[in-house]
Amino acid sequence: MADLRSVGKHLTPSVRRGLITVCVMLATIMQALDTTIANVALPYMQGSLSATLDQVSWVLTSYIIAAAIMTAPVGWLATRFGIKKVFVTCAAGFTVASMLCGIAQSITEIVLYRLLQGMFGAALVPLSQAVMLNIYPIERRGWAISIWGMGIMIGPIMGPTLGGWLTDTYTWRWVFFINLPVGIATVLGLLAFMEEPHEHHARSFDWFGFISLSIAIGALQLMLDRGEQLGWFDSQEIVLEALISAAAFYFFLAHVLTTSRPFVPLEIFRDRNFVVGLVFMFVCGVQHLAVMALMATFLQNIIGHPIVDAGWLLGSRGVGMAFAMLLAGRLMNRLGVHTLLFLGVTGNIVALYYTTEFSPDTARWTIVWTSILQGAGLGLLFVPLNTIALATLAPRLRTEGTALWTLIRNMGSSLGVSVVIANLTNKTILMHARLAESVTPFNQALSDPAASALNPSTETGLALLENLITQQAAIIAYANDFKLLMVMSLLAFPLILLVRKS
Repeated sequence: MADLRSVGKHLTPSVRRGLITVCVMLATIMQALDTTIANVALPYMQGSLSATLDQVSWVLTSYIIAAAIMTAPVGWLATRFGIKKVFVTCAAGFTVASMLCGIAQSITEIVLYRLLQGMFGAALVPLSQAVMLNIYPIERRGWAISIWGMGIMIGPIMGPTLGGWLTDTYTWRWVFFINLPVGIATVLGLLAFMEEPHEHHARSFDWFGFISLSIAIGALQLMLDRGEQLGWFDSQEIVLEALISAAAFYFFLAHVLTTSRPFVPLEIFRDRNFVVGLVFMFVCGVQHLAVMALMATFLQNIIGHPIVDAGWLLGSRGVGMAFAMLLAGRLMNRLGVHTLLFLGVTGNIVALYYTTEFSPDTARWTIVWTSILQGAGLGLLFVPLNTIALATLAPRLRTEGTALWTLIRNMGSSLGVSVVIANLTNKTILMHARLAESVTPFNQALSDPAASALNPSTETGLALLENLITQQAAIIAYANDFKLLMVMSLLAFPLILLVRKS
């Protein structure tokens, strides 16, 4: 370890900063990929590990819950033990847990190892963001955040494509083994090039605040993840999880407002840009993964694209994000934060408006340019939000700020996916019932000679008619979801006026 540290001492500050940026980006991409890379491999895991569909879904749930809970104490851990020690420990733990996931021989083992992977991975994104803010001067933070943001935003889009290719070419175990070389390089690079800040604060740990918040987040994530399978509030389990989450949130808020040393420092909320940024980032979290979840199924189930083609079409959204993030880092000082936020929200709304008109006949080019436009809109939002919201926070509050920032974004993503999928299912059933009401002998459209194949009095005609009604109901339901997300973006416009120049 001493030899590794001596390597970094002989480098110029700019070179060392560049190498730290590479290590931070590796950690960010590694964690961001793992939020979605295992999704497409679940059917293969289910067969290999002899698990039921409900059991194998815990491969995703365990990771999400562990990451959500352990994001909360990241700020305290970094303040107490030092950001470098926590970063290296978490990167090493994430790498080891990935290896254990790859060699797991039972569903119990892989769920346990995914739990560990989520616990260690929770700190990688907020700490990497804090490091980028610490090592770059104020005038270059916009550029630094744009580079960092490419990893955190593009990672979930690359995940399904890379996971599908690894599973199809090799085996599902390589979905986890791919982290080994990346994790090892990250750990060695951080040990060699990163310096540990000397300011450590031996602040006492608020156990009651942490436990109550952990129970609240865990119960909420369980409710969101299992609600669709169990019929939401028709299930006693979902009702119980909702009550537990609400009660735990109440105890957490009451404790934070009355204790002298709360788990989340209240002074962090005195920064108006940070508070407005949290609300804005929640909206971005909803838009980022909810649209991807809808488009992935729409491209395959409605239009009929193969999974590989659907992955490439979704990847065009990442191209728009990457270009916009690189551009935003350079334009922020010239155009101003408010202009970039306005352009980002507008681009997102325009893209969602055209997406509401998608059908089985939609051309690939239309899908590509709307995806690029929406990715560009999110990219133009992400960079200025991350920069201004955290720029005016005191350095001692920065790790708490980045941890809370990541937690809010993840909660927005989870809530957004759950809401749009639940709405999609309900609206499909409702629209199917309404369209089926029109199938009567008095419907002139069915009496047209061109519709002779849809004769409901024959088995073939009835089957074709049922498939057509189901498809049309699903298209309307998808359009309804995209319209819902578009309205959410419209409601975000007033938030731009609340952002203060810093």
